Amino acid sequence: MAVTEQEVKRINELYAKSQTPAGLTEEEKVEQQELRQKYLQAVRENLRAQLQGYKYDPNAKNDN
Repeated sequence: MAVTEQEVKRINELYAKSQTPAGLTEEEKVEQQELRQKYLQAVRENLRAQLQGYKYDPNAKNDN
């Protein structure tokens, strides 16, 4: 599940609006929460995919 640039932009817009005295409407709060959850899910999936690409070899020598 990828997050589009437009969705990231909207997340940022909602955050900025939430910091103003007017704040967010109830609908915007729901939208913000849904977008945040989608974003977090995408980050988790990306991290899992990256970690699955690594292999641990206890016999490998570290050349540092």
